[in-house]
Order: sequence, then C-alpha cells, then structure tokens
Amino acid sequence: MSRPRVAVIGGGQNCEHDVSLASAASVAAALDPASYDVVRLGIDRDGTWRDRCGRPVGLTGALHVLRSCDVVMPIVHGPRGEDGTLAALCELAGLPYVGSGVGAGALAMDKWATKLVAEAVGVATAPGRLVTRAGRDAVLWTGPVVVKPVRAGSSHGVSLVRRPGELAPALEAAFTLDDRVLVEELVVGREIDLAVLTRPDGSRLVGPALEIVVDGVFDLDTKYDGSADFRLPAELDDVARKELEDAALAVYDALGCAGVARVDFFWTADGAVLNEVNTMPGMTEQSQVPRMFAAAGVPYPALLGLLVEGALTAGAGR
Repeated sequence: MSRPRVAVIGGGQNCEHDVSLASAASVAAALDPASYDVVRLGIDRDGTWRDRCGRPVGLTGALHVLRSCDVVMPIVHGPRGEDGTLAALCELAGLPYVGSGVGAGALAMDKWATKLVAEAVGVATAPGRLVTRAGRDAVLWTGPVVVKPVRAGSSHGVSLVRRPGELAPALEAAFTLDDRVLVEELVVGREIDLAVLTRPDGSRLVGPALEIVVDGVFDLDTKYDGSADFRLPAELDDVARKELEDAALAVYDALGCAGVARVDFFWTADGAVLNEVNTMPGMTEQSQVPRMFAAAGVPYPALLGLLVEGALTAGAGR
C-alpha cells in the first residue's frame, strides 16, 4: 500500500509566525517516513504561500499541492490559522485535516466567546469584561487585573496590571493586536494545563496535568526564556485531578474540538477556573502537549500518527 501523503503547513500571518514554523518543522521531521510521505508548505508573514523548496507558489499553487495530498496538518498557531481559517480552506477544498473544525477554532480563539461557552456548561472563568476601543476610557481601576487581546496567542499583548498607572499602557498594548480586549480580575491559584486527544476510534485521552510555576504571570517572555518551571505530572489529589479532567472534557466538547487541544486552568481554593483553550497548541517535541502525552506513554511520533489517522478516519467535513 502507498504511504498517505501528508501536507504540513507552517508559518502564518500573525505574531506567532516563528513559533508555528518551529512546530511545523518539528512535526514534519518526526512523522515516520516509512509510514507517511510528508510535503511541507509555508505561509509568509505577508500571506505568500511557499512550496517545500521555498519558492512562492501563491494560493492557487498551494491548493494544487494540497489537492495532491491525503490529509493536511495545518500547524499554524493564532489568527489566520488556528482560528478556523485554514480549516475552512480545507473544508472548501474537500480535504481531510488534523485538528478542530471551523466553528471550534473560531470559538476557542475568541477568549470572550470561550468564557461564555464554558460558563454555560458549568465551568468557572475569571470575572471580567469585554472592552472595545470606543469604551476604553470607561475602564476604571478596581484592583489587580490581567489585560489581554481577545484573539491572540502565546501571551502576545498580555499584561499583569498591579497599579492604576499601568492600566492605560496595558490597554494600549492589547489594542495594538485586537479591536476587542478582555480585562479580567487577577485569579490567585496554580496554573494547571491539561491536553485532550480524540483517538481515531473516537475515544478521548486526557494527558497528565502539567503545572506551570512562574514568578508573576506566564507571559510572552516567560514562555520562551526558560524561566518557567514545568512540573509534570502536577501534584494533585484524586479529587482535584478528576475535577480538572472533567472540566477539560466539558469545555473541549462544548466548543466542538477535534484532534488535540490544550485546556488551561487556574486551580484555586474554590476549584477549577478556566483560563483559555488552544486548538493548535505548540507542537515541537519539547512543547507542553507532546510532553504531557509522552508522560502518558504516547511518544511524540505516535501522537502525530494518531492525529493523522484520526483525520483520515474522520475525512473531510466536520
């Protein structure tokens, strides 16, 4: 039998471009060449599509390549990628693809919409408000808050505001990336991440919880400067572990996620509080999700294989 041809897309038109390139390169290198024929495609910051040799091919050329493949792995984090954009392209082209569909990607990328969905299924979120540019002057200091763009990833534009004078600059930083901003009360608790994977047979696997220990907020700098302490598995009793796993599955299902997603929580004195959901999390071998599943006995190449086989089983259209 011929090997399935897998298109791996990296890059993208957003602030997570470099991270996406790293994830895609790692995925392409780790897919077993005995099992899969890997074809790489890239998207420049300006939207130019490039083939495996780095030549510009345009969207028409990229679609020609994609149509020659059996399945697509759109390893593009953030807007114009993870937000359902590339899923929509695959849907229109009739191509099976790895990851969540259009609706789930769009909902999960929108942090305000995610909060509404989570609250509707009984999962707590941080108290907060949605702020538009027109209403920014009405935001008053009420205490420590976290300011973040509604639709951005890797903590770009996120600020921990501890003093009144920091509020206006934090809003300005967030508004450079989005026209809608969240201002949330600071949640005091442990940062606990869980990963949910749908296997090809439809069953789900929740990886061991991972705790992130930082001094302050897990912002853009601490995500990539090596200062964060990742503890895997997180030290949790059975009651806490079950509550977090149940909450992760509830949010994953309510959003309509597929493939793999990372669901981030704060574990507080009152229980689990949802932070956000990533439907295309970092996917290098050293990233959180692959590390979580490796700890569950699913090594990186096997995880990628499950994602590809799951997409092939599901077929095009969600």
